[in-house]
Amino acid sequence: MAATDDVERALARIERLDPRLCAFIDVWGDRARARTRAVARGRTPGHARTVDGELPLAGVPFAVKGPSGIRSYAAGRLMAAGAVPVGSTAVPGPGTFWQTWGQGRHGRTVNPYRADRTPGGSSAGSAVAVAADMVPLATGSDGAGSVRVPAAWCGVFGLKTTNGLLPSPDRTGLAAAGVLARTVTDARAYLRCVLGPDGASDASGTSIAPMTTGSAAASAARAAAAARAAAADVLTPPQGRLPIPAVFSPDLGFAAPDDDVVAVVRAAVARLEEAGVVRLERPGATPRPFTLLDPREAWLTLRGGGDAAARAAAEDVRTENDRRLDVLFARTPLLLTPVTPNRPHGHEGPGERYSTALTWAFNVSGQPAASIPAGFTADGCPVGLQLVTQRGTDVALLDVALAVEAGLAGGTTHRAGVT
Repeated sequence: MAATDDVERALARIERLDPRLCAFIDVWGDRARARTRAVARGRTPGHARTVDGELPLAGVPFAVKGPSGIRSYAAGRLMAAGAVPVGSTAVPGPGTFWQTWGQGRHGRTVNPYRADRTPGGSSAGSAVAVAADMVPLATGSDGAGSVRVPAAWCGVFGLKTTNGLLPSPDRTGLAAAGVLARTVTDARAYLRCVLGPDGASDASGTSIAPMTTGSAAASAARAAAAARAAAADVLTPPQGRLPIPAVFSPDLGFAAPDDDVVAVVRAAVARLEEAGVVRLERPGATPRPFTLLDPREAWLTLRGGGDAAARAAAEDVRTENDRRLDVLFARTPLLLTPVTPNRPHGHEGPGERYSTALTWAFNVSGQPAASIPAGFTADGCPVGLQLVTQRGTDVALLDVALAVEAGLAGGTTHRAGVT
């Protein structure tokens, strides 16, 4: 991101495109212009400056998720770095169980590639705003896939951080802060600013405590401790360390993804192998596929409560999946899957399919996970490739994603068809 004043361009694109895409619930034009002037004069709170005295994100426009997003920890850190919030983005309205849609000020939020399809959610407007180049990045939160699903369906990059690494108002410990960005480089700029100089604390050096209670608190606290311990990040892949050992699972053992989605992701993984970015683990002639227990009932119990037996069963699933993931990441640093088992569904709803089938396992277990554009189905729907690494390796995950982005450059992705 260039530290220049792009706010007017962002506001102009929002004015022109948002009546059709419905990505925003509110736009703060006058406030954004005033803040841009304050940034230019060096009058911003927080003093998150680089060693040469510059604000690292001076004048960069961004959007926040939902009506309360401006009060989030991440938004405050971005503003302290000089970034300028231009508006709040659409999230699902009340009254529906499914959360893969959005309601903007002009109407229902539409997918920028297929207006007859949903953009995903719940960070729906954030994904659309980034895909349509209204802003270079937007904040999100991810409790089951709410960053990764819309990132996949809108053809942008999306990151869910390690659970507990950044403050979250979610008391269950399932939700984590995240970002949607046009490039991995922009997501890295976000992470540098929200984490602070040591990679695991705020700008003053104060450790970030997870805002959770109950049994989820122990899991989130462990994740936060892992993040602090992993500040050195062992995954960083300079060119000499490529290819990155990886395991690919099309379904995690339970998800039953659509054939056309799997085909796009398999083709992307094959390109990464050919480019020397990843090396798939193939132990023996008949490799045993990596599987997890289906976390659906566990996630629903952890989110909504249940009786003692249901909670005990949920913790059993969490414990077993944690064990399997720890064994996997002890030998292989990277897990690859599709982001969703299906293409974007229509505005009438998802039917019986859970678009979160391949994402919410990592909200229960706490690993950082990202969605990166993998390509398109024959009918023009974007598909995302999910990258998962060990808890606390958020910085390294973005380094891996940068290599993956370069390996997939040229032919598998294209910009949303809005101008």
